[in-house]
Amino acid sequence: MKRLRGLIARADGSTVAGVVGFGKTIESVEAGVGVDAIDYIVPGFIDLQVNGRGGIDVMNATASALCELSTELAREGTTAWLPTAITSPLERIEAVAANISEATAEAIAKAADTQHIASAILGMHLEGPFISAARLGAHPAHNLEPRGAALERVAALPGLRMITLAPELNGALEAVADLSAPGVTVSLGHTDASLEQAQAAVAAGARMFTHTFNAMAPLDHRNPTAAAAAMLPSRAWAAVIADGVHVHPAILRLLYLGRGAGGICLTTDRVAIGAADGASPLGSATVAGGAARMPDGRLAGSVISMLDAVRIMVEQAGASVGEAALMAATNPARVLGLGERGRIEAGAIADLLVLGPRLELKAVFVDGCELA
Repeated sequence: MKRLRGLIARADGSTVAGVVGFGKTIESVEAGVGVDAIDYIVPGFIDLQVNGRGGIDVMNATASALCELSTELAREGTTAWLPTAITSPLERIEAVAANISEATAEAIAKAADTQHIASAILGMHLEGPFISAARLGAHPAHNLEPRGAALERVAALPGLRMITLAPELNGALEAVADLSAPGVTVSLGHTDASLEQAQAAVAAGARMFTHTFNAMAPLDHRNPTAAAAAMLPSRAWAAVIADGVHVHPAILRLLYLGRGAGGICLTTDRVAIGAADGASPLGSATVAGGAARMPDGRLAGSVISMLDAVRIMVEQAGASVGEAALMAATNPARVLGLGERGRIEAGAIADLLVLGPRLELKAVFVDGCELA
């Protein structure tokens, strides 16, 4: 059994000095020992929205390339993730889903090899095509209403784990209920919805708000929108891109103070840069001003890691390290209903990170195996 000593991040956002014993899963957590610990032990981060990284774009990546991306994410401390497809013709989305399913199977087969340590692929996040024409962001205009044959085809996608949709569309509330029933997490985003429309979708089963504030009608103090619904106490978590560009640090702090760490998920909405081949809707994005942007200046996603987001929430939004770990690991696992991930408790999967006092990444363990 391996043992790590440090300040252990707990599932309530606190930290406690102690020792974690683990193999493939966590076997013991001894709190109250090692009081002079300075390193943090936190659960491996879970990123619910990754469009790509480096030169690998989810929209045109092969299964092998997605597995390569899993390896690179693990090196950054992200131990599980959702490859994210954006609004496209349904035929294209179906092809991407097939590649992700193939990559998931390939990753599971490789997991037995302790020399091959990679982030787990948890399924596909489909961001669209059921989004508002008024809030496309960087998405192409292939948006559809969530009903009829289009909804049937999306519901039949292999490995669908999360879908972002706009709750104001015709058929949206019924789609939320229908998609949630088989275990798909519905998130609200790319939306022009009012407060009431967003709250109705949460009541119907939606469990998250996608990149809160971005690609949403702005917060209005007289006519509250979906952004207000994300800020209010809710059964749905507010996901946010904490890069300091998509959302100003002061607004990150406002969201943190309003929802508390227990109501927020950190995601990167990361995109590939330099992967342009004409096949991806985001293929022309470049880095400018600290984020990915389309040629006309529209934000297209971030270029940060989950650890970068954790640092920003601690250093600029005022969260504690334990709270940031809650937002980056525990809450994303809860959104997906994964009780065995995102927590440092006996029986959980031993996906663990060791962070130094300045939040530098010192060690990564996936399924109990240390990444060299």
